Amino acid sequence: MKEKKPLLGVLGGLGPMASAYFYELLTERTNASCDQEHIDAVVCSRASTPDRSAYLLGKSQESPLPKICADAQRLEQFGADLIVITCNTSHCFIEDIRKSVGVPVPSIIEETVKFLRLAGCKKAGIMATDGTVATNLYQQELEKAGIEHALPDGEYQKTVMSLIYDDVKSGKEPSREKFYSVAEHLKSKGCERIILGCTELSVINTKLGGESYFCDAMEVLSYRAICLCGGKPKGFPREFELMRNEAL
Repeated sequence: MKEKKPLLGVLGGLGPMASAYFYELLTERTNASCDQEHIDAVVCSRASTPDRSAYLLGKSQESPLPKICADAQRLEQFGADLIVITCNTSHCFIEDIRKSVGVPVPSIIEETVKFLRLAGCKKAGIMATDGTVATNLYQQELEKAGIEHALPDGEYQKTVMSLIYDDVKSGKEPSREKFYSVAEHLKSKGCERIILGCTELSVINTKLGGESYFCDAMEVLSYRAICLCGGKPKGFPREFELMRNEAL
C-alpha cells in the first residue's frame, strides 16, 4: 500500500490575485516530471470575505473571522491535512482559526521570521498593510527572534497601501517607482532584508523581477507547504534549504 499523500488546503481569496500567485508558485516550484508528482491541493477562494485591514482599523464593523473559520472547516471536511492562509493580515486571527479546525495551520508570519533568523538577518524592514502593521504581527515575531525591525515613515506607508489597493487590488499595473522608493527608504534605515508582508506586494515583486534583499513571505510559505506535503522544491534561493527540516 502506498502511503497517503498529504492534501494541502489553501484558504484564499484574500485577495484572489494573491491566491492565484500562491498556486502558481506551488506548481512552478515543485520538482515534478509528471502530474502525479505535484502537490495535491484544494483551494477555497472566497473573495467576498470582508476586508481584514478595514475591520482591524475600525473602519468596518463586519468581522472577516466567521467566514474565514467556516472556510477553514470546509477545507478540513474536504480532507485537508494542513491549511495555509494566503493573507498576512488574516494571521491576526490565526489562533482562532487554529482552534476552529483539527489540522495544522502554519503561519506565514512565523515561517517568514524563522527563515530570516536562519539566514542570519539582523534587521528587517516591513512592507505590509496598515492592519498588519497596527496589530504588530511581524514586529512581535521579529522581536522574539532577536531581529531588529523598521517600518516605513508616514508618507511611505501610504505609498505601500496605494500599491496594494490602488494598483494590485484594482487590477492596475503596479508602479515600479513607488515600490522601489519604499524599499530604498527602508534600506536607508539599515535594513538588510525587506519583508513583503502582504500577498499583493508578492504579486508586485514577481511582476517587477524582485531583488535579493526582498523576503517574499508568500515564497517562504510556498516552500514550506511543498516540503510539508512531501514535494521536492525547485527554483528557490539556495538559502531556503535552511528551512527544509524545520519542524512546524
